[in-house]
Amino acid sequence: MKANKSAVETTTCLAMQRYVRDKVRFFTTFVKSPREVGSVTPSSARLSKRMLDGIDWAEVTSVVELGAGTGVFTQKLKHKISPNTKVFVYEQDVILRADLQERFPSFHHHCDAQCLSADLNQAGVEQVDVIISGLPFMNFPQELRERIVAEIMQSLKPGGAFVAFQYSLQMRKQLKETFREVSISFEPLNIPPAFVYRCRK
Repeated sequence: MKANKSAVETTTCLAMQRYVRDKVRFFTTFVKSPREVGSVTPSSARLSKRMLDGIDWAEVTSVVELGAGTGVFTQKLKHKISPNTKVFVYEQDVILRADLQERFPSFHHHCDAQCLSADLNQAGVEQVDVIISGLPFMNFPQELRERIVAEIMQSLKPGGAFVAFQYSLQMRKQLKETFREVSISFEPLNIPPAFVYRCRK
């Protein structure tokens, strides 16, 4: 019993250390590049659940995550996907990306969402089932938003899902003009509160 208790305490301690480290690292990255990061703190567990619920992960063979940050969604994805699912993780910040590569070595890691379709083709994947995004579109120039959304559309299979969270409704018009179906929900238990866009190609 004592050994089991000690193991639990050690696991809890390590998890807390990672939580604190991720918070500090995310805040440091925000201070360095606020427009690219978009928030001072990683996404909450409630937002993660809302983002990933509603997808039949057993049927997903390929998934992309844009703007992975400290890997909050990436960690959840790891436990939802099938063993043979191909995962492509995008993070622009060099330090955060290096940490993601260390933690998720079996995933494909890239830095620029504008190169999404080219990266997929290079890996032998024409289109993917799901793309999830934490990119702060509201901080991007319109031209960049359009390029990234075009890459997302080109890279999704017909009927594929694009799920993104934003802190405003700024992207609603563009996404409704682009995707066949768009629904929006609100997650108040996040800092800051967030809108979740669910889109179907």
